[in-house]
Amino acid sequence: MHVVVTAGHVDHGKSALIRALTGMEPDRWAEERRRGMTIDLGFGWLTLPSGEQMAFVDVPGHERFVTNMLAGAGPVTAVVFVVAADEGWMPQSAEHLAVVDALGIRSGLLVVSKSDLADPATAMAQAAERIAPTSLGMLPAVAVSAVTGAGISELKTELDKLAQTLPAPDPGAAVRIWIDRAFSMTGSGTVVTGTLPAGTVHRGDELVVTPAMRPVRIRELQLLGQSAESASGTARVALNLRGITKDALRRGMALVQAGRWTLTDVVDVRIVARPRSAAELTGASAADPQTVAGLPRTVTLHVGSARGLARVRPLSPALARLTLQDPLPLHVGDRVLLRDPGSRRDERGPAVAGAVVLDVAPPALLRRGSAAAAGRQLAVWPDLPTAANLLARHGLLRASTMLAMGVTDHPRPVAGEWLADPQRWRSLSDRLGEVLATHAAAEPLSAGMTVDAARAALELPDRRLVTALARPPIRVSCGVLQIAEQVGQGEGPGLPEPLQAALQVLRADLAAAPFMSPDAERLRNLGLDNRSLAAAVRAGELIRISEQVVLAPGADVAAATILAKLEQPFTAAQAREALGTTRRTAIPLLEYLDRAGMTERLADDRRVTRTGNVPAQTAAARADQAAEAASLQPGESGS
Repeated sequence: MHVVVTAGHVDHGKSALIRALTGMEPDRWAEERRRGMTIDLGFGWLTLPSGEQMAFVDVPGHERFVTNMLAGAGPVTAVVFVVAADEGWMPQSAEHLAVVDALGIRSGLLVVSKSDLADPATAMAQAAERIAPTSLGMLPAVAVSAVTGAGISELKTELDKLAQTLPAPDPGAAVRIWIDRAFSMTGSGTVVTGTLPAGTVHRGDELVVTPAMRPVRIRELQLLGQSAESASGTARVALNLRGITKDALRRGMALVQAGRWTLTDVVDVRIVARPRSAAELTGASAADPQTVAGLPRTVTLHVGSARGLARVRPLSPALARLTLQDPLPLHVGDRVLLRDPGSRRDERGPAVAGAVVLDVAPPALLRRGSAAAAGRQLAVWPDLPTAANLLARHGLLRASTMLAMGVTDHPRPVAGEWLADPQRWRSLSDRLGEVLATHAAAEPLSAGMTVDAARAALELPDRRLVTALARPPIRVSCGVLQIAEQVGQGEGPGLPEPLQAALQVLRADLAAAPFMSPDAERLRNLGLDNRSLAAAVRAGELIRISEQVVLAPGADVAAATILAKLEQPFTAAQAREALGTTRRTAIPLLEYLDRAGMTERLADDRRVTRTGNVPAQTAAARADQAAEAASLQPGESGS
C-alpha cells in the first residue's frame, strides 16, 4: 500500500476529488458537510489499475485549520497538490506548499481541478512555476473534473506511475504510529487510527503509548477497513487497543515499540529548508534568507501528528538546540517542521522551516563557547548521522541507547554492550596508566588501585569498562589494578618504584607504537621529568633520540631494519610512513641513525641504509647515550 496526502487551497475540490477516485466520503463530520469544507483529516482509498492500493489523507485547506493539515502531511512522503482551474494559485496553496517544502516531500502530482469551469492551462502553468523551486520540483500534471469525471482515468494512471516510484519501506524498521484519531466503538472499545510509515505490526503485539510510556496490546487490526493479522508500512491502520481508554489518548501521541525510540525533550537540529513564508511562494519579493538566529526564541514544532512549543538556542546559522515543551519519541534523521506562531496572522502567512534531527540526547552546554563548539562539530555531520558521528560526540554509548537513537549499524562493543569512540578509548587507556602511576607514587605501600576507584577517577559509568581498558603491563587481581613487571624485563637498578611503574606504562605505549615518541604532556602526566628520564636512560630502560624524543631500547635497530626494506635511496616522508610515526619523531630518529652509522644522508637529503654497521654502531651509540645521561645534572634540560 502507498499513502499520499492532498494539499491545496480551501474549496479547491480536494475532498470531491477523493470522492470521485474512491467513491468514499472523506468529510466525516456533519459540520464539514454542512459548511462544504474539510476542517479535520479525512481518509479514502482505492485499488489502482496495476493492483496496487493507495490511501489518501485528505487535509483541510482553510488557514484556521493549518495545524490539522500538518498532522496529516507529517507521516507521508507523497502529495497530490490540487489547484482549481477557476481560481488558480491562492494563499493557502502557497501555505500548503511551504509546509510540503519544509517537510522535504519530493514525490507527487499536480492536479488542476474544476476543469469544467475554466480552461485549466493558466492555473496549471501558474502552479507549476510556483512548485518547481521547492522540494517537489517539476511534477506531472493532470486536469480533472470531479463533476463530469473528465481526467479521472488519466489521474488514476498517473497515480499508478507515482506508486511505482515511491521507495519500499523497511518492514523490519522500528514501529512508530502517530495517532490522528482516537475514539470508542460499541463492542470493541478504544480504537486509534494513524499512518504506519515503516515496520510491521501484528495482532497481539504490545506497543507503548508516548509520552506516558504506557503499554497497550493490539486486540484487533484493520487495514483499509478489513481485518488483518498484520500490516507493514506504508499503510493506513486502525488499531483496537486493550489496556487503555479513549480519554487517555489524543492526537499527537504515538504508539511505538519499546526500546526502539528515544523519548526526548532536547534535540539538536539542522535547518535543511529555510523559513519560507506564503508571500514568497505567491511570487512576492522574497526577504533575505533567514538563519537559525533569525527564528523567534519560541517556535511551534510539528512532527507526525504531534505539535508543541520549542525553545530555540542557536548553535550556528544553520544549527540549533531545541528544548521541547513535551517529550517526543524521535530518531536521528527525523524530519521536523518549525513554525513561527507570530507570523500566522500577518500578511505574509505563516513562516515555516524544515529541520532534520541530528542528536536526540545531546550533551549539556555548560561552559562559555560550548554552543559554538557544538555547532562546529555538528556542521560536518550528514543529515543521517552514523554511529561514528554519535560516538565521536558522546565518547561512550550503550548499544541499546544507539538502537533507540535510530542507528542499527554500530561497531563491536568494548565491554558488555558499551560502544566506544576509538579516539576516546585510546585516551582512556592512556589516562588509566597515568592514574595508576600517580596512585603508586602517592601510595607506595598499596597493593594497587581498586577498580571502583579507577572508575571514579576516569568518570566512567561502568566498572566493566575499567577492566576492559586494562592491558599489559596493567593487570587486574582480586578487584585491584596493578602495574605488573613484564616477564623477562627487569627494572633498572636503584630506580624508585613510582618511576618503575611509570616506565611500565610508557613501555606499553611504545610496544603498541614503537616509533611514536610520547609528547611532553604524556610524559608530564606520567610524572616523568628530565631527571627521571635521565635515570631511565642510564639504567638502559630508554634511549634518547634527541632532547624531546625518547624510545624503547632496540627501536633504533628495528627502525634501521624497516628502512633497509625500502627502495634505496628513500626520503624522510617515505621513512615516516614506513615507520608509522610523525615528523616530530621521524626527523630526529633519522638524524640519530645517521650519527650511529646505520643510515647515510645524501646530498639531495635522501638516505640509504648501512645495515652492516648496525650492531657495532648501536653498541657505541648506547655507550654515548649512557655517558650523556650521566652528565645531566638535576637542574639541566634533558628532553
